[in-house]
Amino acid sequence: MIYGGDGLARLTEESGRSKAVFVPFVLPGEEVEARIARQGRGFSRAVAEKIVQSSPQRREPQCPYFLRCGGCHYQHTDYQNQLTIKTQILRETLLRTAKFHWQDEIKTYSAEPWNYRNRTRMKVGGGEDFAIGYYRFASHELLAVEECPISSPLINRTLAAIWQLGSSGVIPAWLAEIEFFANSEDDQVMLEFYLSGDSDSVILEAISKQLLGKEPAVTGISAFAGRANQPAKKIWSSGAEELLYRTKEDSYHVRAGSFFQTNRHLTDKLVELVTAGQRGESALDLYAGTGLFSIPLARSFTRVTAVEAAPASYADLRTNAPANVECRRTTTEDFVSEKVDPKPDLIVLDPPRAGLGSGVTQALNKIAAKQMVYVSCDPATLARDLGELILGGYRVKSVSLIDLFPQTFHIETVVHLQH
Repeated sequence: MIYGGDGLARLTEESGRSKAVFVPFVLPGEEVEARIARQGRGFSRAVAEKIVQSSPQRREPQCPYFLRCGGCHYQHTDYQNQLTIKTQILRETLLRTAKFHWQDEIKTYSAEPWNYRNRTRMKVGGGEDFAIGYYRFASHELLAVEECPISSPLINRTLAAIWQLGSSGVIPAWLAEIEFFANSEDDQVMLEFYLSGDSDSVILEAISKQLLGKEPAVTGISAFAGRANQPAKKIWSSGAEELLYRTKEDSYHVRAGSFFQTNRHLTDKLVELVTAGQRGESALDLYAGTGLFSIPLARSFTRVTAVEAAPASYADLRTNAPANVECRRTTTEDFVSEKVDPKPDLIVLDPPRAGLGSGVTQALNKIAAKQMVYVSCDPATLARDLGELILGGYRVKSVSLIDLFPQTFHIETVVHLQH
């Protein structure tokens, strides 16, 4: 299995050369009859049409949309095997990309693998032929879904209420996407509407009123509009514009448009993995978001500097941060390009999928903080960045896999480093 959800096979061509073939929804060791769907330079993509010899780990998927929906990739195997697959992929990616052979244990942390998402974003087809759902697998065609077994029970109840409204013709064609965000107790949900083209606030008010009547747990709706490749701008709201998300130790104000972790069962474990046992004079939290790590770090460090560029998340960071947290609205790239003084005892990194990049890793190597924790959602960019950090003098102390995205190929990793 490789990162992205596919199985890797080899096809011997007439010339005798071996060609890589990527096949989704298979398992290691299986014999399948597959049809070549697309030829690429040096590789092919195929579709398994028949499982001739199945793996002992193969299971019946729990979701009726699996195989058609692009959201999940591993429902055809038991959950323990999903963790094994992800651990093997992580270890192999570190070796292949970073030339880093981690011989010790990769500690794995997991929780309930169903109904775990507190945030779900769906595509909408409004108008007379209303539909809401995800893109079909390997396409941009809408697949209508009436339930999502990896989303929280409240999100599924709210989805059912939206189906009722859509079936009555209330949802307009210019409502393109809906994002659901439920609180930790799963008794309140906030909605974000993403609009395409011209909109009508009167219609939005009508939708809001009817939706609140069908699902009282909806606390607020915000509407965003924006052109392609530009940040969405909030243009309308009704009700609450933020949720209070509670963890075991803290509470976070999270407004519409802000980022927050999506696994409602593992947020506390993630915070613990990153912050437990860390203490000192100065800590630096890069890509800080709404302050998930900054707030607990503020209890064990004299000073914390939290860096966040996104306007909505930065506003929440300012609201959530205690007095000894200095909030800086800038990109991590710009922040580390200047002299960081005083030298931090700890640096926490939680970048987007693109990772850090060479400019940031070079700056971090110059800072040379004693301790660093890298939280990654993409093993390929993690491995690339670790390669540069190791060359700069950092040593990997531990590698942990925390499975924030069961049933999918996504891998969340927490790496502790020491200089």
